[in-house]
Amino acid sequence: MTAHLKTAMVLAAGLGKRMRPITDTMPKPLVKISGKTLLDWGLDSLAEAGVTKAVVNVHYFPEQIVSHVAGRAAPKVVISDESERLLDSAGGIVHALPELGKAPFYIVNADTFWIDAGASNLARLALAWDAAKMDILLMLADIKSATGHSGGTDFLIAPDGALRRSKGDAAGLIYAGAAIIHPRLFRDAPAGPHSLNAYFDSAIAAGRLFGMTMRGHWITVGTPDAIPLAEAAVAGALANPASALNGLK
Repeated sequence: MTAHLKTAMVLAAGLGKRMRPITDTMPKPLVKISGKTLLDWGLDSLAEAGVTKAVVNVHYFPEQIVSHVAGRAAPKVVISDESERLLDSAGGIVHALPELGKAPFYIVNADTFWIDAGASNLARLALAWDAAKMDILLMLADIKSATGHSGGTDFLIAPDGALRRSKGDAAGLIYAGAAIIHPRLFRDAPAGPHSLNAYFDSAIAAGRLFGMTMRGHWITVGTPDAIPLAEAAVAGALANPASALNGLK
């Protein structure tokens, strides 16, 4: 089933503690990689996929993000203000639901991004979305096609795309910080801080968590010393798109 998603939630409210001292004076989403902020890497990917409205939550140095996105035309950015209380990933989405609407929408983390190899990965995600059998569809990355990831894998994927926790299994894939989710999941959600992880687990239990492996190179920037590694990965992926398909070393 083909979905045409026009709305997205960009999770940009975190404190970025591991990125200190850079984040002593600025929010992590405004850290630049190869001349572009982490936030703009994500917003540009959303624009390419046809998203017209992105809800961006803010908490830490919120005025800097508000100012940064003020002149952006595509996608149009709506601010979800969490400056008084940080709501975590799911709590931030619940808070923003009036702006997100009743149709399925993208979720994108503002501290990870990727270089597409060929077609937009977010557009591919929309093509793979099937609301009849899915509540959440995660974009996944092969660990061999990732830069900056220091942990293990997150999910094992079945031939039909259904997911279960990998518990570190080397055959697993990494959650790439992008997904499609149906707002019906949050019908009875609490208003306070809570994480998306619980929704992943409930969707697994219901057989309604699915995944799609991205094509290209995935990059996460957790600490200041990860910045040059990320910039080298960007340069390599852009210079040689075929290597992004096969996984950069």
